[in-house]
Amino acid sequence: MIIGIVGKPNVGKSAFFRSLTLADAESGNFPFTTIDPNSAIGYVKIKDPALDFDKHSNPRDGYVLGDWRFAPIEIIDVAGLVPGAHEGKGLGNKFLDDLRQADAFVHVIDLSGGTNEKGESVEINSYDPANDVRFLEEELDHWFFNVLKKNWVNIEKKFRQQDMKLEDALNTVLSGLNISLDQIFATTMALKLDKNNASDNVFEIAQKLREISKPMIIAANKCDILMDDNLWEKKLNALKEEFPNYIIVPILAQYEANLKSASKSGLIDYIPGESIFSIPDESKLSDAQKVGLSKISEVLKIMNGSGVQNCLDSAVFELLKLKPIFPGGSKLEDSKGNVLPDCFLMPGNATALDFAYKLHTDFGKHFIKAIDIKTKLMVGKDHILKFGDIVEIVSGK
Repeated sequence: MIIGIVGKPNVGKSAFFRSLTLADAESGNFPFTTIDPNSAIGYVKIKDPALDFDKHSNPRDGYVLGDWRFAPIEIIDVAGLVPGAHEGKGLGNKFLDDLRQADAFVHVIDLSGGTNEKGESVEINSYDPANDVRFLEEELDHWFFNVLKKNWVNIEKKFRQQDMKLEDALNTVLSGLNISLDQIFATTMALKLDKNNASDNVFEIAQKLREISKPMIIAANKCDILMDDNLWEKKLNALKEEFPNYIIVPILAQYEANLKSASKSGLIDYIPGESIFSIPDESKLSDAQKVGLSKISEVLKIMNGSGVQNCLDSAVFELLKLKPIFPGGSKLEDSKGNVLPDCFLMPGNATALDFAYKLHTDFGKHFIKAIDIKTKLMVGKDHILKFGDIVEIVSGK
């Protein structure tokens, strides 16, 4: 599972990447600071399921803070996109190639309107951030369209002359974009396509494929610049009204990155996603740090947090509709005494049998039953798992 951070230059993409991963990523107040893609691990936030048993988890991957468990997700930050990228403008071709592997996008925009379409700094509120949503859709649609157009003669030959199914013919080209056959089938069904009308609707195929295979959430950054008269909230609501089909989350990427760094250094106690933090020993802070943290604290209270953790959680759990499932027996522990060491992010419609196969092919092949550890009930192979379930698989081998 890979989440790609997208957007034009100078909107805070690299700060957002750092705020999620604490990985080094070059940033600056000028276009194309990021050239090569950065890849690191971020973490989604889940209520620790072991709490129901008066315990705390011991994750093999990820970590626990307070009552929360943080499960790893791969994040990539790629070169900024400008209008005309699909024609090779800016670093467009490189940007698009780097995004092939992503399962979903977080589109970072500058809500303050202080960055123009080229990624150049301009006067605050002089640029409409809604333009960025439209132009990114257009660039991605044309990216998909160019891939299809370049290969359409071969695709059409396969489904007409070789009598291959339309979905299979498309799949010979689209698998390289990390698009599944199920997603291609969903596209053909949504557009009511068949072999007779597919060639007349190539651009529409590209658009629908983009929507289905690369879903997107919008991270409205730089809200701290718009604190006067709650202007950030007014602009956010206007954006939501114009784009009702998108999840739009207000974020403070640089604030979150600062909080994570301060927490890592032991200067503050902070749980990602919370609207408050504490300072164990103020004597360790410089006057400038005290002033900075005071300002951050005030803004966090107004916005109920930095929004960064909420944005990633929404991308994984709401946009992609994944759910965390934990393998475990009645004691919840593995052979080394670790409590619920593993967490798997499963599709929203995943069944007990799907989970058995996820753990091991033999578990799936020889599935007998599953046990819901929370309810202590036995469930069959077609049982749809719920968010945060702890499941024991019983197999004949």
